[in-house]
Amino acid sequence: MRRFHWLLMAAWLPGAVWAQDGGAVIRIEAKRGEAATAEAAASWSAQFPDVVTFRVPGGWTAIGLGPQTPAEAAARLESLKAEGKIPADSFVAEPGSNVTLTAVAPTGDAPVAEAPAEAPAAEAATDETAATTDPAPAETPTPAPDAPNHYLRLEALPDRTDADGALERWRETFADAGLWQLPNDRFAVALGPLSEASATAWLAAFKSAGAAPRDAFLATGEELGSQIVAGAAPDLPAPPEATGEMPPLDEVQRALRWAGFYEGKIDGKGGPKTEAAINAEILAERLSPDAGTAMQKLIERRSAWRGEMGLSQLQDAHTGLSAMVPMDKLAFDRNERALAIYGPKDGSGAALILFSQPGGQQDLLDLSGLVIALGWVPQPVRDVQPGSITLDGRNDTHIGHAEGQVRDGRAEGFVLIWPVSDAENQQRLAAELSDSFARFAPAANDAPVAAPAAPALPDMTPQPVAPEAEAEAPAGN
Repeated sequence: MRRFHWLLMAAWLPGAVWAQDGGAVIRIEAKRGEAATAEAAASWSAQFPDVVTFRVPGGWTAIGLGPQTPAEAAARLESLKAEGKIPADSFVAEPGSNVTLTAVAPTGDAPVAEAPAEAPAAEAATDETAATTDPAPAETPTPAPDAPNHYLRLEALPDRTDADGALERWRETFADAGLWQLPNDRFAVALGPLSEASATAWLAAFKSAGAAPRDAFLATGEELGSQIVAGAAPDLPAPPEATGEMPPLDEVQRALRWAGFYEGKIDGKGGPKTEAAINAEILAERLSPDAGTAMQKLIERRSAWRGEMGLSQLQDAHTGLSAMVPMDKLAFDRNERALAIYGPKDGSGAALILFSQPGGQQDLLDLSGLVIALGWVPQPVRDVQPGSITLDGRNDTHIGHAEGQVRDGRAEGFVLIWPVSDAENQQRLAAELSDSFARFAPAANDAPVAAPAAPALPDMTPQPVAPEAEAEAPAGN
């Protein structure tokens, strides 16, 4: 399967890339995720020589045919629909001059199934045997399920110009939304079609996340009237048959912090910040409208990512500290008084510094000054609280994140250095380090800290420190 996905990605590589300059495309589908987009684009390129992909709001990638003039696109759209070669909800889109179209390399003609060979004459049934053979009982056809016909009606307006503007705004959140003319001649922005169960569940989820207005409601296609700007069936999974059990809230909070949606305390207690983070995850990924199921899937994604990153537990005897770290990217460098320094391995551009010494708030501030002076966290934004400090900064080569705290009469913490080109994994690793950071044994060396020489880390030249306003402490959960 891995090889198959690479082949699909190769088929998706651009034959040409250009900025859109007022032309139009026939939009036939939209997908989330590189693998799904590559697979769909490769399938369409087996049928059409001018398949393109382009980004649309909400993290989606659209697949279309073009570019061409709007008139050519409109005529071709009707022809392809009449021939049944593209989905009935395909429509003409004009991405705009700031949108890049990426051509998909044709993958060749779709395979044609060969007709079965005729049976040998010796095996052909005679009229006599055919007459004496009882015919097979006719199978009772299974009734086809009702076609999805429910829509999330998001907004209604009396004026067409205002409605077009509203549709453009709504497509920033729901890329597949369409515009309808209601039976009373007003205009409505709606998302669908979906089954009634899916539409009901997702409308409730979107309202909870603040993505759909409180007065949004379900409507059938007949109730909406006539569609004047086509949308597309949204890729929203059906709700589970049974409500998923919510995992322990401390696990949920850790997973939400890993995903970048939660900044509160890991206390296992529900509250407005936890609820808002759950809703944000549901809206961003759209894997399930059910909170328990969505959190189970999030925890599974986090677990799979930990395996992909090769996280393992580091126990550093010099500082007595432990944490889950990507040791495939790190190599032990040396110890410097209160510091244990792990530099980049095989040119990874990563580094980790653990620090621990007896002391209190002032010692913690002194250690943070050392971290800044050595350029480990360039030009940081600082969040200083009684008993803790957090530093975040970046330059052209790396992102630095440091956390320190006063605990059991010691000033201790860590500094994570990560390539600026991999910001998403840096944020996730910082959350993993913070969650797993602990003491497992007494420190081997409790001598007072002295400024070490700068370690051999990538581009760690000291940066001028600009005065920074202390960040306001985050509200509680």
